[in-house]
Amino acid sequence: MYEHRRDPLLPFPAFLQRVLKNLYIAAAIVSVALGVGVLGYHGLEDIPWIDAILNASMILGGMGPVNALHTTGGKLFASAYALFSGIVFITTTGILFAPFVHRFLHRFHLESK
Repeated sequence: MYEHRRDPLLPFPAFLQRVLKNLYIAAAIVSVALGVGVLGYHGLEDIPWIDAILNASMILGGMGPVNALHTTGGKLFASAYALFSGIVFITTTGILFAPFVHRFLHRFHLESK
């Protein structure tokens, strides 16, 4: 029969280190996603860099674009980028919450034995 291990709860400093690692991973994913958006808006719509950053940030944050889109390529890019941004949001949320949920479930498991 399968025997359950009873590993102790990770010490708090190590837990904080895990949280920081996940924070860095999430920040890297968001940075790459923002870069994709900035390059897409600047390249396909010929929007100035600062407006491209604003549009990409707004889409990535779920708020919607600021500048009107004029080209078919720009509109198709904005549609794909919006869907991509939703996936990035879900992914980074999972990465950020994973250490906390894992710790909670681990503690719950230790207390239930």
